[in-house]
Amino acid sequence: MLNSVSNCFIGCDKTFDQADIVLFGAPFDGTTSYRPGARFGPQAIRNESWGIESYSPVQDKDLLDLRVCDSGDLDLPFGDVPAALAAIETATETILHQGKLPVLLGGEHLVTLAAIQAAARRYPDLHIIHFDAHADLRQEYLGVTLSHACVLRRCWELLGDGRIFQFAIRSGDREEFRFAQAGHTWIRTQDFQGLDMVLQRLKGLPVYFTCDLDVLDPSVFPGTGTPEAGGVCFQQLAGAICQVAAQARIVAADLTELSPPYDSGGISVMAACKALRELLLALNINP
Repeated sequence: MLNSVSNCFIGCDKTFDQADIVLFGAPFDGTTSYRPGARFGPQAIRNESWGIESYSPVQDKDLLDLRVCDSGDLDLPFGDVPAALAAIETATETILHQGKLPVLLGGEHLVTLAAIQAAARRYPDLHIIHFDAHADLRQEYLGVTLSHACVLRRCWELLGDGRIFQFAIRSGDREEFRFAQAGHTWIRTQDFQGLDMVLQRLKGLPVYFTCDLDVLDPSVFPGTGTPEAGGVCFQQLAGAICQVAAQARIVAADLTELSPPYDSGGISVMAACKALRELLLALNINP
């Protein structure tokens, strides 16, 4: 399960024992409420990564110089949400236990909950930085509490007030925004303003970074399950990702919600590949 795979993300071909960072996929979209297909995201990112360079001219860094293991996708039971989450949690826990930094590829955003459960056990003072179009703070969605629409609410139940920082949010029902504005989470709509302040506030504290790629505008990233007009451009997202990865004490991270069936031109998967490359290159390896 945690050995490197031959069809890895470009430049991420180290063995598990050699690696500082372990990349793994959670191909699950069992609670997607609009357009399914995110289960195909991790493999699409690997396959198409060979269309980009391992070198980033922005950061002047190369993935070939890092020690990253791509351990492939987990085998997840599609029809059993708790069992799928348990498998993701176990994999994350294994990676953390070995002193390595897990980077999870979704899949829908609910997969984040399992990784955060593992990270919160290892780091009781864990905080979350969350990039997304959607607040994901519903108490339940269509009577279901384990849903991609509720993932940050479940994370709040684990961590409590003052631990979750949300950026570029532009969608949610009224109660979600009222919940955040009551002080349960720190929320910034539309953009990344305030990121400098948050990073200063979290300096030295363990941070889980989660990025739902539908934070991007659908004109840039149409291949997602719940597109939402009015998003950020790629340069804005890449800059914010690099800032978080370089300045925060990231102990685990994820990128979620690429849905290849809705990416007929291939522009979404290439944006996901480049976002992942910039994230990996910017990480300070000190879990």
